[in-house]
Parts: sequence; C-alpha cells; structure tokens
Amino acid sequence: MLSVPTEDKLRSLKFYGMLKGFQEQRSGSEYTNLSFEERLGLLIDRESTERENTRLASRLRHAHLRQEACIENIDYAQHRGLDKSMIKNLSTCQWVKEHLNVLITGPCGVGKSFIACALSHKACLTGHSAFYVRAPRLFNDLALAKGDGRYPRLMKSLAKTSLLIIDDWGLSTLSDSERTDLLEVLEDRHNIRSTIVTSQLPVKHWHEVIGNATLADAILDRLVHNAYTIELKGESMRKTKNQKRP
Repeated sequence: MLSVPTEDKLRSLKFYGMLKGFQEQRSGSEYTNLSFEERLGLLIDRESTERENTRLASRLRHAHLRQEACIENIDYAQHRGLDKSMIKNLSTCQWVKEHLNVLITGPCGVGKSFIACALSHKACLTGHSAFYVRAPRLFNDLALAKGDGRYPRLMKSLAKTSLLIIDDWGLSTLSDSERTDLLEVLEDRHNIRSTIVTSQLPVKHWHEVIGNATLADAILDRLVHNAYTIELKGESMRKTKNQKRP
C-alpha cells in the first residue's frame, strides 16, 4: 500500500493539513464518489486552512494581549459613551492598513483595555501582527535593553509590528529618557505602522504629563493628529458587575 510512504512524505514536508485530510479521505466513505480533482482540491484547502490557523495562533501568542477580548463581546449596554458605529468602522481594520492610530481615554475600569485588546484581536484575525505592553513596562524594558545591548533589536521589533498597543499611558510624568524613548518609538512608526494608546487622562492633558514642551509637541504630532479618539465615561464596569451579583 502507498498510504504509509505518502503519509511519511507529507509529514516530512510539514504538510500537516494535507496529511490530516488524506487520512480522513482514506477512512471516510463519503469521499469515494468524488473525482481526483475534487479530492485534491479538498486536500489543498485543508492545508491552506491549517497554515492560516498556525499563523494566527503565532500572531496571537506574539501579541501577548492582556485580555481574551473580541469585537463581538464588546458591551454596548453600559452607558459609557461608546459609539457602536465607530467600533464597526474600526473592526474592518482599514485604519491599520492606512497606518492610523486609536486613542482610548476614560476613568479606571471603564473598559479601555478590553476595547484595545478586542481591536488588536481583530487585527490579528485579518493578518496583522500586534504587540501589547503597559506603558510602565515598555519604559522599563527599554531602559534595561540599553544596559544589556538589546536596545537596537527591541526598537527594531517594535518598529516592524503592525499594531502596537500601549496601555495605561500617562500614570505619571515622564522622565527625560522616557520622553526620548517614546519619541523614537513613535517616530519609527509614524505613517508606517498603527498604535493604540489607552489612558485615564483626556488627550488635552497629555502635553502636561510628557513634561517637556518641545518633545511633547513632537510626540503628540506623531500620535494624535492621525488618530481615532474614543472617549469613555461612567463608572467602573467591574464595580457595576460586582454590585449586580447576589
């Protein structure tokens, strides 16, 4: 029988999708009436699907999203000023293709990170790479990278990621090195890649938290002027959900 060497060859070529499809066709009577072209087409489709699923799983692992969120699970019932039509527009991911940004502001617990992760998950589904990081961790990682020689490599990695998510921005005034690092990160991405930023502070106060007028102008020029802005309001959703529990 030729089935065993055929399976071995598919496995050695890493055609795992075709291998699974081949095994199914051998054991399934529903395939016997199909033509050679039809059965071959099913095998090719199975391999294509398998490879896309593998690439998607890799993108999601690399993204390190803080929450398992998706567009379909965004809660519009809570009164927090969320524009459903804007989310629907953003869910097409055209903004990622056009290298635009998304700024999400609002009080603690109102769902900023969830929306950011949901948009990032959708971007991964449509073939874009993403990477989530909290602002304090980003600045800490960049500082450590300078000390151990990883800085150029880390900056290159951030620059080539299609969608960078910077969460919890603006918790404290930036230091000189943090201001410089942020400008370099955004300069590498300006009009080339997309960035999502979440913050408890309204955008109008970001200039103050950056702390240096000249660098603040440069940073905000690369971040704000080509961005969609989502301004959330209301009480913490975690608090509201806890109050509803018996």
